[in-house]
Amino acid sequence: MSVRRLAEDNVQPASFAFTKENATWAKATINKYPKGRQQSAVIPLLMRAQEQDGWVTKAAIESVADMLDMAYIRVLEVATFYTQFQLLPVGTRAHVQVCGTTPCMLRGAEDLINVCKKRIHAEPLHLNESGTLSWEEVECQGACVNAPMIMIFKDSYEDLTPTQLEHIIDRFDAGKGAEIATGPQVDRIFSAPAGGLSSLNEPEAAAKKTTTTRARKSDEDSVSVPPSNAARVTTDAEETNPKLKTPEADAGKPSLDDKNRPAGIARPASPDDLKLISGVGPKIEGTLQELGIFTFAQVAAWKKAEREWVDGYLNFKGRIERDDWVKQAKALAKGGEAEYIRVFGKKPR
Repeated sequence: MSVRRLAEDNVQPASFAFTKENATWAKATINKYPKGRQQSAVIPLLMRAQEQDGWVTKAAIESVADMLDMAYIRVLEVATFYTQFQLLPVGTRAHVQVCGTTPCMLRGAEDLINVCKKRIHAEPLHLNESGTLSWEEVECQGACVNAPMIMIFKDSYEDLTPTQLEHIIDRFDAGKGAEIATGPQVDRIFSAPAGGLSSLNEPEAAAKKTTTTRARKSDEDSVSVPPSNAARVTTDAEETNPKLKTPEADAGKPSLDDKNRPAGIARPASPDDLKLISGVGPKIEGTLQELGIFTFAQVAAWKKAEREWVDGYLNFKGRIERDDWVKQAKALAKGGEAEYIRVFGKKPR
């Protein structure tokens, strides 16, 4: 591991303080841990400090240490050990992390690095002239099948070409990064096969496969897949081909005629970008729109029963409450990204 040091004193701010919102969050986070174990909150507090200021400053390290009654050197050890913490100022609009591990390198990561050198700065962890962009090469980011890929803050952009990366950098530099769909930049759903499905893509073939698998389960001498795999085959087929879904596949979902289903509206000329709500991706946004949910105001108005209905319909198991979609939507409906930043201390998504 390379040596990681704090930025020079001439770029360090004189002090650090959490915003009122973040200070409340920090206190609640510390209280999650048993008495005498509050120092366990050091990583989430450092991460929140980074989300607030863009990087981890010396003043932030000392402030977190004081909050947790830790020696400065102990918090410094944590900040310098984990590469998720940025110890130098990064771009205010985008910090591009290019995966350089083997799968990405074999599929063009070096070309992406060259784009960053040309469009941002010749050296990693240096700001461009306007201070809006920076980049670095990092280790595996866990999307090998979608190589090559990058991350910008918390979002990944996959299956990239140099031209696509240039476009992404341009949009972020213009303050329009939210216009770029996250995930694969080719015609595939997450890590599904590029170019479309090659098996179980016809209802008749899938039904035949499922019947054959079930028949073989009773044959001790056969070489068919085990029962657990047989169930998986059926589920995968239904998931990737909606035509195959049976009533049993939707068992447990609340009825579309349920009284607690949120009221929908006709699609407006300019629907809100629901993906700005943390926890809503392109697929979930599409499902919500199918239900007639197109605006932040609609989500902000959901009552408990309506939230529970949507939670059950999406099979999210508490995620709507955990991510507090309603609070996020209220901020976005009230004042867009500016209000979201004021409330949460960070940009949406």
